[in-house]
Amino acid sequence: MGSIWKMGGDLMMKLMELVHGFTGSWGLAIITLTLIVRLLLHPLTQKQMASMQKMQKLQPRIKMLQEKYKDDKESLNREMMALYRENKVNPAAGCLPLLVQLPVFILLYQVLTNYDFSGVSFLGIQLDGSVLTTLGRAIGLTVEKEQLGIMAVVYGIMANPAGLLNIGVYLANTLLLAGIGFLTWYQQQLTASGNPQMAMMNWFMPLFLTFICLSLPGGVLLYWGVSSLLGVVQQLRMSRKTAAEMQQKPALFKDKPTKSGD
Repeated sequence: MGSIWKMGGDLMMKLMELVHGFTGSWGLAIITLTLIVRLLLHPLTQKQMASMQKMQKLQPRIKMLQEKYKDDKESLNREMMALYRENKVNPAAGCLPLLVQLPVFILLYQVLTNYDFSGVSFLGIQLDGSVLTTLGRAIGLTVEKEQLGIMAVVYGIMANPAGLLNIGVYLANTLLLAGIGFLTWYQQQLTASGNPQMAMMNWFMPLFLTFICLSLPGGVLLYWGVSSLLGVVQQLRMSRKTAAEMQQKPALFKDKPTKSGD
């Protein structure tokens, strides 16, 4: 298993280097590699998003069934299966494609994290530096092995706030991180639209992800940002398609369901 994992990482590395040979830009190489990975995984992500969208659209009807058959689990399961068959929905279909994609994304993340982009920038983005390390450089901190803790940066800013005027050192990485946070929030809105139970998660996930990404190198952030943008575009297209399909389906109940004999 270890040799297969290493082989996959080496293949991605060689592909990125090959693209760099044509473009002469590591930033463009990362973007191209991201596009290739998204294209290869498109059928899986499409299936995953379609399943999630349909399940979301079916939630009002599922709640009706749960209310009608709340004291009859056997009938509830039977009606739920009938509802899934009617709309050609597999509740497990949204999870399996994600499990298949995960190793690919981990491989790509490791390649970008371990590659030496020392001193390389793209559109002002320091590919070898995180938001924390670029901020540290701006305020005059010594950065060793491109690692810098958040508290060290906070204390450094308090000691030398004037260093923040060196905005060109950290602005591009910071804007990229902000863009990733926004795209994550927007995806959450699309996924959990109309579900008040997900309101807390809609804000927690973007903030948590932004915090995690503070220490990730710019090369990883560039991949993540481009991948997130492509994911939003794909999800918007899928939302429109699913909405059109669901409008053609007959309503399960015209009025609030009642138990037979009521």
